[in-house]
Amino acid sequence: MNEEMFYPRRSFSFPPKYTEFKDAKVVVLPIPYDSTVDWRAGTREGPNAIIDASHFLEQYDHELGCYIHDVGIHTLPELIPSMKGPEETVERVYTATKDILDKGKFVVMLGGEHSLTTGTVRAYRERFKNLSVLQLDAHADLRDEYEDTKFNHACVMRRVHEYCPIVQVGIRSLGTDDQKYIKSKKLHPFYAKEKPLSQAEEKLIVSALTDDVYITIDLDVFDPSIMSAVGTPEPGGMGWYEVLRLLKRVAKEKRIVGFDVMELAPREGPSACTFLAAKLTYKLIGLALLK
Repeated sequence: MNEEMFYPRRSFSFPPKYTEFKDAKVVVLPIPYDSTVDWRAGTREGPNAIIDASHFLEQYDHELGCYIHDVGIHTLPELIPSMKGPEETVERVYTATKDILDKGKFVVMLGGEHSLTTGTVRAYRERFKNLSVLQLDAHADLRDEYEDTKFNHACVMRRVHEYCPIVQVGIRSLGTDDQKYIKSKKLHPFYAKEKPLSQAEEKLIVSALTDDVYITIDLDVFDPSIMSAVGTPEPGGMGWYEVLRLLKRVAKEKRIVGFDVMELAPREGPSACTFLAAKLTYKLIGLALLK
């Protein structure tokens, strides 16, 4: 049978050939889940949309001077969420991530709603004892419980902070519960503001991180003018180059051990939003592993 007559297997990016799990350095874990979102649903469609858009990226990265997909990227089938509830789904994410890490791979999780990050960070914290998490997000997500569960996407960073230190960037929406927790734990979020992050602020952000960094990106960190395809868009967000400058500095001065890109709701915005998510994912793989 002539394999050229068939489309290649579904995978992130479009390399000349499919990368088997054993040969890949990067494993993409897509999770179609939006059970606890409280306004616009649709993030369950985000992972497949990002993967499909990645096929149309320019595979050569002019800044790194290489083809990022040469590291070997394997894409797993979508993880099936649990019908028992969000806590059980987070447990599945933990189990899946731990298994991938045990095989020596670099995990890239594509969401799905942000609550899933709790499971991934738990697995990473067991592997990397000096882990910290860089959160790029419009929302603080520090509630202890919301809508009868501690595993709501509005609680994700409260759960993550139970495992390791966090540094929050781009925040511009939070409730009184978030504010009380920030004060009680003496956290220092880097709030979004009118001007881009200065070099001094970037330095403060990076210096607050440990040597091993997991990055969690809620796409609503971006301004809605370039990223409207999210469940809860907030005005006054970060720009593309502002985010990239920060990620480049983190990659240069720290070790990025894994990351996720969350909360894309592709029906809520133009296709350019999905392409942005795919390009961000591809670029960050390169920054983390080919710097």
